[in-house]
Amino acid sequence: MNTLSDSALMLKVKSGESHTLGLLYERYKKRLFGFFFQMNKDASLCEDLVQNVFIRVLKYKHTYTEDSNFLSWIFKIARNVYYDHFKAQDKKRASTLTEVNHIEATENVERDIEKSEKIRILQKAINELPPAKKELIILSKIKELKYKELGEIIGCTEGNARTKVHRALYDLKQIYLTLEKR
Repeated sequence: MNTLSDSALMLKVKSGESHTLGLLYERYKKRLFGFFFQMNKDASLCEDLVQNVFIRVLKYKHTYTEDSNFLSWIFKIARNVYYDHFKAQDKKRASTLTEVNHIEATENVERDIEKSEKIRILQKAINELPPAKKELIILSKIKELKYKELGEIIGCTEGNARTKVHRALYDLKQIYLTLEKR
């Protein structure tokens, strides 16, 4: 059963073999956790959100079709779980990227300090993006989703997703350059 594709496993879940959901959970829990952690940085909340994704997978299994791309489908659910959580809590989305590990001391300390400063500025720039653009950057550049998958997740065409990512990158660059001058 481990050799079955994600789509084949999901079709088994859809047909009533709910025990196969465990294999999908094992395949996707780390990836989903990483997505949630990069969006809000609260590990215990991320664990809850991952669980909620799989609860919704069961609840909405009837919406999955053979033609569906499983990765896009589950990340669309994850995205909805994330936003629904904050709507229910009526909180401002506190989205931050994980802190970058400190660079170990090397012979060229000056270069390491400069690199660390650039990473800090980049983190700060990403955090200053509006949530929708931040999400695009995380999904496309950090989670390395293809534009087609990203388009399916956010509900647009592949070309539109590419355009939105490029605009988000442009905005990120402008924010980064402004912060770098300070």
